[in-house]
Amino acid sequence: MKKKLAVWQLIRDSLDANVPVTLLYVLESNGSSPGRQGFFMAVTAVGSMQGSIGGGMMEQKLVEKARANMQLGTSNRQEGELIKQVHDKAAAKNQSGMICSGEQKVWMYRVQQKDKEAISQVISCLENFENATLQINRAGIFFQRSTSAKTFFNFHNEEDWLYEEMLGYQNHLYIIGGGHCSLALSNLVSTLDFYIHLLDNRSNLLTVEQNETAHEKILLDDYSELSPLIQSGNNNYVVVMTFGYRTDDIVVRALLDKQFKYFGLLGSKAKIQNMFETYRSEGIDEKFLQSIHAPVGLQIKSETPEEIAVSIAAELIKVKNAPPQHNA
Repeated sequence: MKKKLAVWQLIRDSLDANVPVTLLYVLESNGSSPGRQGFFMAVTAVGSMQGSIGGGMMEQKLVEKARANMQLGTSNRQEGELIKQVHDKAAAKNQSGMICSGEQKVWMYRVQQKDKEAISQVISCLENFENATLQINRAGIFFQRSTSAKTFFNFHNEEDWLYEEMLGYQNHLYIIGGGHCSLALSNLVSTLDFYIHLLDNRSNLLTVEQNETAHEKILLDDYSELSPLIQSGNNNYVVVMTFGYRTDDIVVRALLDKQFKYFGLLGSKAKIQNMFETYRSEGIDEKFLQSIHAPVGLQIKSETPEEIAVSIAAELIKVKNAPPQHNA
């Protein structure tokens, strides 16, 4: 999110200084295109850049084109330019210079002073961790306080198209327990566009005080208070890593009636097996137990808090990016 904010801030600062600035935005991508939908960057006439549309030769060519247009004054068309890029040297036209296959549509737009208010609203939204909707079409950049359900590109032709994207954090990670593994996980996941909630029942815990990447810290009297604080949801991810078996057990029992995109539990295989045997003997739903990633993280023999954080973050990404399951 910080990287996105930096792009919009560069655009606003350039407009304030009357420096020409071009926005490059990936509106659609297919196949193995390096620039995925929603990637964007800003290029100024004085050489400053922020963001990326996928890198490589494709990005370099479009950056050079944007700079050339600004120098020649040919990028003043208010509707911008919709550029199709095909990553195949055998393509009849629109070759990007890359051979990774796939294609993408990039909007190249010389940002206008009339867009400044919308851009300021986008920046405020991101700075305050709010949700809203970014709209882009031939006429420019627009901001709506209401939130779009998903990112989409509605293309009829080059004269009639609309791109919408939800601004702000879509995914929330609840880290329950504030120890060393929690600190390492928070630091790593903060680069992955998750809004991070940190919850613990210990006051004045050094690793909680050291955690500067969690967006929200909640001190509990007891983990049994968790249930009303974490709602079910397909954008909610939960990782349990408290300081012991007893507190882990309290957390799991507090969340029995919840459904999350991801629910992970840190611990040894022996500990997990013992816990689950107790739950099964009490008649706790097997489907709920099977939904828990336990032990948490991809099994890569991680040992240090930093290695454990990598294994958990990798599993979060795997679950987040998995195609939706359709029941037969």
